Amino acid sequence: MDFRVPDLGEGIYEAELVRWLAKPGDTVKRGQALMEVMTDKATMEVPSPFSGTITAIHGEPGETIKVGGPMLSYEPVGAEAAVPVTAKPARKSAVANAEPVGTATTKRTKTTARPERVGGGGDGAITVKAAPSVRLMARKLGLDLGSVRGSGPAGRILIEDLTTSVRQTVPAAKPEKAAPAFDLGEPGTRMKLHGLRRLISEHMVRSKHTIPHYSYVDECDVTELVRLRTALRETYQRAGVRLTYLAFIVKAVVAALKEVPLVNSSLDEEAGEIALHDKYNIGVAVAAPGGLIVPVIHQADRMDLAQLAREIERKSEDARTGKAKRDDLKGGTFTITSIGNIGGLISTPIINHPEVAILGIGKIVRRPTYDDSGNIRPADLMYLSLSFDHRVVDGAIGAVFGNAIIRRLTNPATLLVGEITAGPESRGTLPR
Repeated sequence: MDFRVPDLGEGIYEAELVRWLAKPGDTVKRGQALMEVMTDKATMEVPSPFSGTITAIHGEPGETIKVGGPMLSYEPVGAEAAVPVTAKPARKSAVANAEPVGTATTKRTKTTARPERVGGGGDGAITVKAAPSVRLMARKLGLDLGSVRGSGPAGRILIEDLTTSVRQTVPAAKPEKAAPAFDLGEPGTRMKLHGLRRLISEHMVRSKHTIPHYSYVDECDVTELVRLRTALRETYQRAGVRLTYLAFIVKAVVAALKEVPLVNSSLDEEAGEIALHDKYNIGVAVAAPGGLIVPVIHQADRMDLAQLAREIERKSEDARTGKAKRDDLKGGTFTITSIGNIGGLISTPIINHPEVAILGIGKIVRRPTYDDSGNIRPADLMYLSLSFDHRVVDGAIGAVFGNAIIRRLTNPATLLVGEITAGPESRGTLPR
């Protein structure tokens, strides 16, 4: 009997055969994976709808297969007949259903100081001194500021004080998984250009041939960002959240896109129109063993820092392990790619068509710098490498957008309490 390619999803009529998971002579059971196929960079396993012995396979890795076409022949067990089934979707990570740090939603409250009762239950009350960002973080962590001892000037509560208060009240973090190894090639061999590598090749060629790129690089002082992340990292880790710099950067980019909407757009060449998006779906480039994959953080503007960190980790892990769903790879409006964890200061990333811009993040380095008074001080510096579609974004607007990101990363506490309300003087004046 023949097994035919089952329905792989709505609107999908063909796929690429990535690899066989069974071979002639194998005896398979119902539900056992037969092969791995790829559609739109989403990889899925096709399970067996029968129990029997495979007698022949039809197709080689890299070939395009049609839905309904014969893929293998088999001898069923007894009189069992094959029952058509759909491909097994990628398994959903358990992290996807996890709750963010503290409550999932936080109502906007006034940021002015309010009385907090401390001590042994007396009638007196004192004003707790804490910045708005500290108050917001305390609410997310479920902490009563009245029970936190401040280490700042005049007893002012700092972010570090919150970290100390929750160390004994949150669960231990799960050990980090080892990253999948890259295929670095073998001397004297030839590698077939198929699967994900072929799709990447076609997409990059289209982007470079279609989009007139220009690059914009600027330096960003992230000393305060390093300090804030260091202070929060253990707290988030004990709560099951892996807090990386990327979560802060996504928040800064979203705020900058709202300030400069032209960058959050795509060019409709057929209609001769620039489509400015009102959604902020941020693609995050992930280096998977088979090649670069860009899962999308949908509606990133509606997430707090903990939610972003969880979503980035979940979708990045799915991409690295080949479990990303088709919907996780679609709908991006802006992309961020980072090489900082591997090395490198500056890059010239290729725009993810049909978007009009991409941000590359370099590694953070500590160097001596001059402050406004001319004194030398140590600083943590990071380079932002932006590529723009010159048909849509000119150099001056690209610089305004870069400045909008830098302004937020140099003062990261503002990312915890909402967007900066930027006046005309902070947005920059375009030359005439």
